[in-house]
Amino acid sequence: MSTPDPTLHVNPQKARKGLDRLWHATLYSLNGLKAGWGEPAFRMEACLAIVLLPLAFIVGQSWIETALLVAGVLLVMIVELLNTAVEAAIDRIGPEWHDLSKRAKDMGSAAVFLTSLLAGGIWLAALWQRFFA
Repeated sequence: MSTPDPTLHVNPQKARKGLDRLWHATLYSLNGLKAGWGEPAFRMEACLAIVLLPLAFIVGQSWIETALLVAGVLLVMIVELLNTAVEAAIDRIGPEWHDLSKRAKDMGSAAVFLTSLLAGGIWLAALWQRFFA
């Protein structure tokens, strides 16, 4: 009886080194953004980012303010992608309702909500400082 070759089912990315690994990681990341674009919430946030990111350079009065405005927008998109990844992993397990699945999805949604509140607060503070202070 022969023992199975443990390298048969290993992710090929693990064996890559240097620029080859970086190149493939970049391609995987672009695939992730493409998959995210298929999600309505991420698509809406990306469209908002197209408007808000250039606006950040107008509203921000210093490089720190501009960086905070940009970071707030990007952070919402990052957390949305992570939330979508959690939901996809749970859906992969099975479509049936389970309390732990619901909790995980609800917590992912709460993370997006809190991040959106944070970004909104940063933007409101910057707009107030810029136009009303």
